Amino acid sequence: MPRTARPRGRTTLAALACCLALGCASGGTPQGYEPAPPASAPTGPGHGVVTWASSADRVGAAADGRGYRLVVRTSVGGTGLRVRLSNAFGDQPVTFENVHAGLQRDGAALVPGSNRRLTFGGARSVTVPAGGIVYSDPLPGRVPAASKLVVSFYVPRAGGVLTGHWMAMQTSYTTDGDHAAEESGANWARRTGSWFYLDVVTVRPRPAAGAVAALGDSITDGWHSTTGLDRRWPDYLARRLRASPETTVEGVANEGIAGNKVLADGPGQSARNRLSRDVLSLPGLRTVLLFQGVNDIKAEPGATADELIAGYRTLAARAHAARKCVVAATIAPYKGWQEWDPAGEAVRQEVNTFIRTSGEFDAVTDFDRVLRSPDDPERIRPGFDGGDHLHPNDQGMRAMADAVDLESLDCGSR
Repeated sequence: MPRTARPRGRTTLAALACCLALGCASGGTPQGYEPAPPASAPTGPGHGVVTWASSADRVGAAADGRGYRLVVRTSVGGTGLRVRLSNAFGDQPVTFENVHAGLQRDGAALVPGSNRRLTFGGARSVTVPAGGIVYSDPLPGRVPAASKLVVSFYVPRAGGVLTGHWMAMQTSYTTDGDHAAEESGANWARRTGSWFYLDVVTVRPRPAAGAVAALGDSITDGWHSTTGLDRRWPDYLARRLRASPETTVEGVANEGIAGNKVLADGPGQSARNRLSRDVLSLPGLRTVLLFQGVNDIKAEPGATADELIAGYRTLAARAHAARKCVVAATIAPYKGWQEWDPAGEAVRQEVNTFIRTSGEFDAVTDFDRVLRSPDDPERIRPGFDGGDHLHPNDQGMRAMADAVDLESLDCGSR
């Protein structure tokens, strides 16, 4: 659906710091912790639209007295920034103190004047029970699109299982003790390639703006893209959406987990088991872009085409019941990967035929067509191959994003 083009332009770091530090806008309603995300996300003015997200999983053992400084990139800009902290996989309560949001200057150092305190129902600390989540109060000020946002917090008391996202493809930082309010990076010497506890950031963008969530596996998670440069295919998609006047979808949530499957738990809960928490709970969500299945096929024993198709139908039915649009992507070629065999290839072809022709989805994105080699359609194109014959490189990631019909993402608003 055509719409008026958004203003474009580059904002300086100093201007961004001014907006966050001085408060360009304010408003919103505080919200406390929730025992579990709802099946369909709230859409009131206090919740806004997701601008960044990552899928929660078990990432090791929790630790007391640890500080976290997590670097993420926003997709859509807006006011009233909120963060969601998750203890979804924890078996004990977790206490968060001194939670701040600022802008990255370099490494763990922040833009001077940008680091702002977040509260929870007006309080400076919050304890989240096992299995729970918590949204912060809205933060006055505007956060531009494509900002390198840094969320810092201190965990004085934790225990049991640590909730987070293992493969961030982004460098963040940890420390001992409480240094969350500091804008210097001097006390943040330990680097990490994971995100911890933080799983959603929202803003209130312009009216009518919505978001798309990419539900996927390691390809969506960005494996073999360049670390720290935001070159996963959902990142390239966010850049296209910012530049396009053809859609009101602006927020992009990357809900990929390396090794994830549609049908069975393994690395992360299966797509069927995490759909509500990781996708349907996202504020402002309009569209689910489903791109999974290769891990189901190449498993031992691998899923049959009928089993995988039934899984897709379940995911689509649940998303449609939540009044979300569903765009399905065909499974990309992977011949040359050690688990490839002709039987699995036959399943992939049958499933892709279903995706293209069944009419079960609101739209289809043909990643297979985009990525396959013209010389051997069972293989990824050499120029797009990240080196293991399964995961695309930066160029392949960009080609995938370029293949998405942006107007198809808006079907939920029609």
